[in-house]
Amino acid sequence: MGRRLEGKAAVITGGGGGIGSATAELFCSEGAHVAIIDMTAEIAGDAADRIRASVPGAQVQGFAADLGVESEAGRVVDEILPVIGGVDVLINNIGIRRYDAIENASWDKWEDILRVNILGYVSMIRASLPALRVSGKGSIVNVVSTGAVFGRKGMAAYDSSKAALLALTRTVAHEEFEHGIRSNSICPGYTRTIFHLKRLGEAAVDEIVPPCVMKRWADPKEMSYPLLWLASDEASYITGSNIMVDGGYIGP
Repeated sequence: MGRRLEGKAAVITGGGGGIGSATAELFCSEGAHVAIIDMTAEIAGDAADRIRASVPGAQVQGFAADLGVESEAGRVVDEILPVIGGVDVLINNIGIRRYDAIENASWDKWEDILRVNILGYVSMIRASLPALRVSGKGSIVNVVSTGAVFGRKGMAAYDSSKAALLALTRTVAHEEFEHGIRSNSICPGYTRTIFHLKRLGEAAVDEIVPPCVMKRWADPKEMSYPLLWLASDEASYITGSNIMVDGGYIGP
């Protein structure tokens, strides 16, 4: 492995499993000091322990926060800063799902999704901006979804929230370039995460052939490499962009 994030401090939300955990592990192997945020200290701490066991010398700590509550973002960033010494990279990776048609999705379900999937990202960006500006080479990467581009039946609230993140990504790019902050996103396709394995069962996941050119699920680590590149100085001329990491998705 290289040391593409040597000396950088990275914050990863939703880092307890799936894409977030895989990304935290890769970032540690590339020299970053990583703060994992998840809903509970146990989830975040377990992920940090797994990474330290697999990456010699990994600098990684777990933190708990409910980022659907605005004040939690500021609190947890204040807790993180003395530990990792700043923020050079912010990976926004939290999200909740609802599987309802528009006619059946109640107002409170829409509010839940918008609060976490959009405002959770906004609150973390706002809380992290002072440290990212000090960095001078800050990078924000938002983990979105192919649903933001294609849309799907029965996923109106989720896909709408993800589409909003593409606009948020571009807006932050315009507003923060003068402070040396880049803002980009990726849209993952079908990814074999703990979420899907628990929801559907391993056998059911194995039976599903994703509607993409590659006709297979991605491993979470396959999402972490595009995130690594966008986080690193190698992507110094990339901002306001979105990368489709979807195996050639051809639609629902």
